Amino acid sequence: MSALDARWYDDDAGPVVRPYALTPGRSPQADESLEPITLITAARGVRLKPGELVPEQLEMMRRCQLPTSVADLTAELDLPLAVVQGLLADLRGRHLISAHHPVPPARLPDQTVLKGVADALRRL
Repeated sequence: MSALDARWYDDDAGPVVRPYALTPGRSPQADESLEPITLITAARGVRLKPGELVPEQLEMMRRCQLPTSVADLTAELDLPLAVVQGLLADLRGRHLISAHHPVPPARLPDQTVLKGVADALRRL
């Protein structure tokens, strides 16, 4: 191996694994409903057989005992967002996790209405 080639194989680079290698032989289909701010919670009392999940999914289940965002999982596992979304979609399809979506801004109460209510309450 030449010196030029050796610089690509240093320890800092970490393992180079294609996304389909993490998801039993297929490319993950990112679940668009699992946005980075979506909170994920693992189902309680689930019994898994050995080899039923890939190691990354087992780690996700462990980390999601308390609600954890998709973005946090992506950062903590050091995986691409699309891979995390795909692995989570598989877990959700098997009812092993639940996703809690944030309230869209359009559904939140209007600030002027809230201020009006607060002002009215202060006047009482």
